[in-house]
Amino acid sequence: MCLQFSNAKAQDTVNFWQKVRFGGSAGLGFGSGYTDVTLAPGAIYQFNNYIAMGAGLQGTYVHQRDYYDAYIYGGSLVTLFNPIPQVQLSAELEQLRVNLNVDERFTDRYSNSLNYSDRNFWNTALFFGAGYQMEHVTIGLRYNVLYNKKDLVYSDALMPFVRVYF
Repeated sequence: MCLQFSNAKAQDTVNFWQKVRFGGSAGLGFGSGYTDVTLAPGAIYQFNNYIAMGAGLQGTYVHQRDYYDAYIYGGSLVTLFNPIPQVQLSAELEQLRVNLNVDERFTDRYSNSLNYSDRNFWNTALFFGAGYQMEHVTIGLRYNVLYNKKDLVYSDALMPFVRVYF
């Protein structure tokens, strides 16, 4: 009797990791009394030349002197579709927790006209986007169909993006 051992499981594991791509984005914004720092790592699984799906994490700190500090963190799920190699369409569901700390001087000045106060809340966004892909980098625009001006997370529903996956 001859026994044969298969390395099919090992081969499947190798094939899986060959299709995983890591990347994400990072952002820095500075101005007069303003700071915005974002780190958003992610990973996608490339099913074939047309479709990839993945997940990401995001952490952001925003400070506007005499107004507020915000700590924003959460995750997202993304689906990418490339009908041709240069064009990437995307759908991304994002869930963020926002810890907003409003400066007392700001609330004292505007308490009658605005509803800004310390609070912790969840924000959900659903982005549909399109971009131009060059190798590992995609540059484009995405639109948040769940955008609400009162959310205090994004200033506009339409946002540019740069997506990098290696």
